[in-house]
Amino acid sequence: MLKVENLRTKYGAIEALKNISFEVGQGQVVALVGVNGAGKSTTLNTLSGLLKPATGKITFDGIDISGWRADRITATGLVQVPEGRAMLAPLSVAENLLMGAYPRRDHQIVADLEKIYDRFPRLAERRNQAAGLLSGGEQQMLAIGRALMASPKLLMLDEPSMGLAPLIVNEVFSILEALKTQGKTILLVEQNAKKALAVADYAYVLERGRIVQEGPGQELRHDAAIVRAYLGG
Repeated sequence: MLKVENLRTKYGAIEALKNISFEVGQGQVVALVGVNGAGKSTTLNTLSGLLKPATGKITFDGIDISGWRADRITATGLVQVPEGRAMLAPLSVAENLLMGAYPRRDHQIVADLEKIYDRFPRLAERRNQAAGLLSGGEQQMLAIGRALMASPKLLMLDEPSMGLAPLIVNEVFSILEALKTQGKTILLVEQNAKKALAVADYAYVLERGRIVQEGPGQELRHDAAIVRAYLGG
């Protein structure tokens, strides 16, 4: 579904991504793991159009989307849950969710909103509450729900566990497991490599803008070098 070939992204003279290539198949959960500064978030921001690639090719659902505007990319079904959640704090939970459906022109939006409330009962309870008053975990649920309201073909999540208490991190990853079971295609960027590799079908290890290792998530999770470098072993 997604194919990235020789992607390079720069911040001025600094090369943040250095000819990386990877793929995400339909129905897969693919993880990008690595320490801070490895280029994980830069990768997602380039794929979603927030950053322009210097060179390389991004093919999504058979279409070359390299260098497209962010709104045009979202409309194709490649949807990102940003790092830090990026809530519209003064707006209600319901209004934030409906903002996720802004690119859509179909007649299933109300029905899909109810599905989000069924999936996230706490959002249903707080549908009229300002998003800025939610807890961190509830805001992460709202960010995921908002992205799902865009009816994504591929959902990209950037550090969904960041800043959350361990119990809430477990809850967020339970949501990802449920989405995986339902056949959602997911590209996951996550510093908590242990959690990411546990849920991922396949994973790539980024280091200083390069992919240095790849393989099935469970294999990398038990690789001695990966354990020492990223899992605290």
